[in-house]
Amino acid sequence: MTIQIWQAALFGLFACLASMPGLGGTVLGNYTLGRPLVAGLVVGLIMGDVQTGIYLGAAIQVVYIALVTPGGTVSADVRAISYIGIPLSMVAVHSMGLDPASAAGQAMAVTLGSAVGTIGTVLFYGTATVNLVWQHIGWKAVEKGEFKKLYLVDMVLPWISHILCSFIPTFIITKVGVNMVDLMKAYLPMDGIAMKTLFTVGSLLPAVGIAILLKQVATKPVDLLVFLFGFTLAACMGLNLIAASVVGGFFAVINYRIKVLSMKKPVAVAATGGSDVLDDDDEEEI
Repeated sequence: MTIQIWQAALFGLFACLASMPGLGGTVLGNYTLGRPLVAGLVVGLIMGDVQTGIYLGAAIQVVYIALVTPGGTVSADVRAISYIGIPLSMVAVHSMGLDPASAAGQAMAVTLGSAVGTIGTVLFYGTATVNLVWQHIGWKAVEKGEFKKLYLVDMVLPWISHILCSFIPTFIITKVGVNMVDLMKAYLPMDGIAMKTLFTVGSLLPAVGIAILLKQVATKPVDLLVFLFGFTLAACMGLNLIAASVVGGFFAVINYRIKVLSMKKPVAVAATGGSDVLDDDDEEEI
């Protein structure tokens, strides 16, 4: 599998769109096109192998499932992960004869995606730095009362930043990066220590992503029981995602009804006279 010039150009275009947080609100842009899960489908369509794209995109998404950018601080750049990491991962998986659904294939994708994502932070801060120039032009326009120029500053000039820091790097890396994959295939045998280390590290990275997500979601120790219950359904009972969702929905309905009943109970007591003392029969019914 090779990456053609027009494919590299499309990856660069989508990298530009994915790096715009305000593009279409939460429908497009950084919050949708920039996610590896969505990018896997897009890259798969461009590369002509949707199944592999989705497999590898989903594997990489697990690592960055809890990625946030507080105050503009980023530890990895999703545009690079999605539109540089996934295409190169697809080329690597096909070149090395790996099954994209296998642990080795997904570990390869996760490792390449993580490496590219870390390098991609340069693209993120580069874009932000160049945008400061347009911001300065915008302030000058406001001071002069030329408010119509703000449309130019907001919608046109930032494309220069994204072309310089998103399109061009993505185009070059995806087109030239195939040669690096060929070098890996030629000089790093699959049964060698280097590749085994690569696969081992790649298989551990999804656990890091899940751990970060748990740290944000599980605010109380009892919240971990929900995660362990889902793990039990998937790992021990062999249920797939749809079946586990059905079981989880069933318990969610039960929990909702219990909460509704607990909210109605004090109202019922107050309606009977507001007595704070319950007889033995009432206590047994409760």
